[in-house]
Amino acid sequence: MRLRKAAIRQRVNALVTYRFESTGLTSFAGLELIREYATRVGLASRLRERFESSAPVSDFSSTRLVLLIVALLLGGGRRVRHLDYLRHDPIVQRFSGLDLIPSRSTVSRWLASLKQRDVESLAGVNEQLVAETIDQLGLRRLTIDIDGSVVSTGQQVQWAQRGFNPHHRKVPSYYLITAYEAQSGQILRVKNRPGNVHDGKAGVPFLRSVLAQIERTLGPGYALEFRMDGAFFRQDVLDLLDRERAEYAIKVPFWNWVGLKQRIQARTRWQRVDESVSCFEVNLPLESWGRQARVVIYRKQVAHRSPKNYQLDLFDPSNGHFEYSAIVTNKRIKGQTLWYFMCGRGTHEKVYAELKNGFAFDSLPSMTYGGNSAWQAMSVIAFNLCRGFQIASGAQIRQRTAKRSTLFRFQSIHTLRYELLNRAGQLLRPAGKVNLDVGAIPAVRNRFTAIVNYLRMAA
Repeated sequence: MRLRKAAIRQRVNALVTYRFESTGLTSFAGLELIREYATRVGLASRLRERFESSAPVSDFSSTRLVLLIVALLLGGGRRVRHLDYLRHDPIVQRFSGLDLIPSRSTVSRWLASLKQRDVESLAGVNEQLVAETIDQLGLRRLTIDIDGSVVSTGQQVQWAQRGFNPHHRKVPSYYLITAYEAQSGQILRVKNRPGNVHDGKAGVPFLRSVLAQIERTLGPGYALEFRMDGAFFRQDVLDLLDRERAEYAIKVPFWNWVGLKQRIQARTRWQRVDESVSCFEVNLPLESWGRQARVVIYRKQVAHRSPKNYQLDLFDPSNGHFEYSAIVTNKRIKGQTLWYFMCGRGTHEKVYAELKNGFAFDSLPSMTYGGNSAWQAMSVIAFNLCRGFQIASGAQIRQRTAKRSTLFRFQSIHTLRYELLNRAGQLLRPAGKVNLDVGAIPAVRNRFTAIVNYLRMAA
């Protein structure tokens, strides 16, 4: 039936009077659901075991300060000063286990006092959380993407250097590197580095640490496959992965000594991958490395002259313009399948974007290297906690593809905040029993109820 206009419209004329009196109000009602999941996976107990003993002494427990920063990051805060807006929020207090939220100066001084050993302790907590998630999913093949990313800094930030910042070459920066497990959607490891450290040169120690982490937390018996860009096309990287019997697919730069351009010029027949991509493969002798490698070369037809591969203007324009790429691999799959497998690396770039835009991964809360590295480690813990929470609360399962995409259809942190985390609520205690009132909106009620049922059934 049609409604009367009087039942639809509302006149708004008067200005409201603002009051700041009510207690028990929260802007982060959905954070209580993640607190319930964090309790189930033992985040606080893991922090006390791995981090508390090595962290600097403070009036506030270091474990509770980490939980406070994780709550800040999940809620959308990007700076330590944003803690001022969380004071007296009952859900944030419950999440962190603090009755009094410390001031921004207290947290800043604590961050500045953290050392590299404390960062390693936080990495150990993340290792445990990731290993538990992978074990629960029953994965026996791990697809690991290794890639670096730049975070621009100020002139006075400790260990920041000019170097490989592609957009601002003269700006001091950090050049972080992460290992991302593509099927579970978890970040295995993060390492902060000065901006003058090249991915390839520093790649071998990081790869060794990733392999040691898998052996330490998951044990033997896993098939490992690595995807990396051209910076990792190095003899020591290939030798390490061969010794560890790990599969790999690595982009090959078009260096003159590799001889890819001559191979392409001499090629007349290409094997089709899809409507615009074709390929062929060669056993490429790398004489200076004393080895042969299986390399698959691809060309993708584009509608314009590509500035990216200007040095490969190999064909007459009547034949079309092409972008070329090459991949070295020891995987026993066809060139068509390898193309889609390598395309799956794009998910890692999206993870970096979500970390920086959604979890303040690129924020610098301290002038010290240890404090900034610890902040990045806590950002990764918050990201993995969010992914694990979605898996435990009924995330939609995706169809498996050759790209090795995530097994679940994850929501971004921005969507989660709008639909779940940043919901207004009121914490009440009728007859001494804790209640969280989030309103009567049907969509909110249904979402909260479904998640609570998933979490408590699995407990």
